[in-house]
This record gives sequence, C-alpha cells and structure tokens, in this order.
Amino acid sequence: MSDPHPGPPFPARLFATVPAPLGPATADAPQVLPSRGHGLLVQRGDTEVAVVDLLPRPGRPREVRFPAPWPRAYGSVTVSPGRELAVFAGPHAVRAVEPTGATRWEVRHGCWAGCPEAHGSFDAYAHDEEHVYADSGSVAFNVDGTLVWAHVPGPLGGSREAEECWAVLDASDGRVLGQVVTGTVASASVHTPHPDPARMTLSVGEGEEGSPVLCGRWDGRRLAVERIGDERVLAAVSPSGERLVTVPVGQWSLSLHQAADASHTQTGKKLDALDVLPPHPNVPSGQRPRPYWDFDATFLTDDTLLAGTSEFDAPHGPPRHWLVDTPGMTLRGEISYPLPVSGPPRPAGDGTWSTLANDRATTHLWDLAPALLP
Repeated sequence: MSDPHPGPPFPARLFATVPAPLGPATADAPQVLPSRGHGLLVQRGDTEVAVVDLLPRPGRPREVRFPAPWPRAYGSVTVSPGRELAVFAGPHAVRAVEPTGATRWEVRHGCWAGCPEAHGSFDAYAHDEEHVYADSGSVAFNVDGTLVWAHVPGPLGGSREAEECWAVLDASDGRVLGQVVTGTVASASVHTPHPDPARMTLSVGEGEEGSPVLCGRWDGRRLAVERIGDERVLAAVSPSGERLVTVPVGQWSLSLHQAADASHTQTGKKLDALDVLPPHPNVPSGQRPRPYWDFDATFLTDDTLLAGTSEFDAPHGPPRHWLVDTPGMTLRGEISYPLPVSGPPRPAGDGTWSTLANDRATTHLWDLAPALLP
C-alpha cells in the first residue's frame, strides 16, 4: 500500500441552484436525468411526478407534472428528453403517461411479486404486502427519446418466456421491437443511458446472488447484449461512450473498460481506494478504516472522472469527491466546495455534475474551470 498524497484541491464552481418542486414528506429526493445539454430534475411523489429543466429554456415552461398511476413504493419512473412522456415501471406493467394523465400506451408483463394473477389495476393489489415489497426492474429512454429500454419479468409482448428479459420498446406506441432473456434474478436494476442512441447499459442487483452489468445494442433488427462480470455495478459512461467505469460490489476499486462496437473488454486498469485515498480528516489519529468508492460517478470528459466516497465518509463527516485521470486511472486530487453537499456527484450533462444539499431538497449544479480539465 502506498502513502496517498493527492494534489491541491480543485475548486468547484456553482452555476445553478434548483429547489425541489415537491415536499419531502410525500416525495423522494430529486434526481437528475442527464441528457444532451443540461438535464432534467425529476422528483417522484405518491400522486405525481414533477420534471424541471435544470436551466430555463426559451419558449417552454420550466416545470411539467405527470399524474402517477400508482404510488412511488411500487416501482420507478423515467421521463423523455422532451418531457412529453413519463414511463412508469410497475409490478405488472410498463405504462407511458402524458402530462394530461392520459395513458399513451401500456405493455403488460409478468408480476415482480410472482403472483399468478394479471391484475389490471392498482386497486387489485393495493393492500397486498407482497406487492409493496416486491422485487423491481427499471426503464429508461435512450438519448434521443425514440426508444424505451425495459427490464421486466416475462412473459412480454406475446412471448411465453417467463424469465426476466431486457426489452427495447418503440417510445411512440410501446411496440416491443426486441427482447433477450437476461438470465438474472433481480431484486432491483438501474439503467444508465449511453450517448449512442442505439446503446444502453443496465446494472442488475441480485442480492447475494450477484450483480452483472449488461451492455445492449439495438441495430433496428436485433438486440445484442454483452455481460461485464457477475459482481459489478456500472458507475459511469464517458461522453464518447467508449469508456465505462465499474465498481465491484465490495466498492474497493474503480475499473476502466473500453467499449468497441458490441464487445466490452476490461482493460485491467483500476484504482484501489486504499492505495490512493488519504484518511478522512475527522478520523482519529492512528485509525484508518478501509476507504471505498460510491456506486455513482460521472465523467466530466473522456479523460476525467469525478468519483465520490460519500458513503464511506458519512460516519466521519462531510463527503469527499475526487478527480481521476482515466487514461492512467490515477488520482488527481479532491474537489473543494464553497458550501455543504451530500451524497455522491451525479452527471448533469455537458461536463457538469449535480449534488444534493444537506436538506436533500435542493439540487446544486457545478462545473470546473476549463483550465483544470486536460
């Protein structure tokens, strides 16, 4: 183990502050969906989803709301880049909803709770504990909003296959364009959009069973899927899409992968937290608990990754965020903030990132001076 001596801190520049549109008592903390340009702030409540442009855009309202077909405990949601459609992933179906509350389309699938009934409405399972605590999948729009990728249990779209599958849907009408069996037994999953509209990445958490990362490509006729390991979580995709960073389930290191076409190969380059990170300044002298990385990170450029240790730092004090040079997977130094932040850094689009304030009801947007980026 080497003695870590990171360089001087890199000052973050605050360029926007966005308050959460919904109250914390009945809504999740706001999340940022990155997109081309600055992304969208999305907050899920029990009865609605609020979507706010991170930066105002001429000619359209800054905020749009979508009525929710079921409460937030029953799945996840994503929103199209143009904010014309919210897609909800629920126990029995993937449903696309317009701001008026009208259902544009719905795709039925097997039940995440494993029940044999095809419940047609939320009221049919609203008081069933197995549905409240059911496993879940996820959905995501591709970068240009033309496709929806959905991780769901089968059967789906006329198929009799009952195993979990990853499907590509036409965002305009919900047609199932392609699907593959994932070979997973998920407790939850998370999509990470790729800058190429034909590609998507998926991290599947299987509890004690494993955690594979799947990389998909839809060529208009066939869905091809590659698998990265069985004990990893995707942390970030670079702006070009040619570099991926994953974290093992133990969170001890960051690993760099190169992506070419539909194949993904680990480069062997990794950054071990124990080798490079100094102790948290609030840890008593003589103690050194083993540090570890967050599962979330963000690329500022293809050569610069911003990774956090907020989960590890939480018992000791403020979270720390770190700049990493990706070609060599070397630590450049720590980010300094002019005000308190919480949690990991998350992508906000075009080389910027977002953090939550300590009250978890305010989102801050940050960048670095161009001279600090290689």
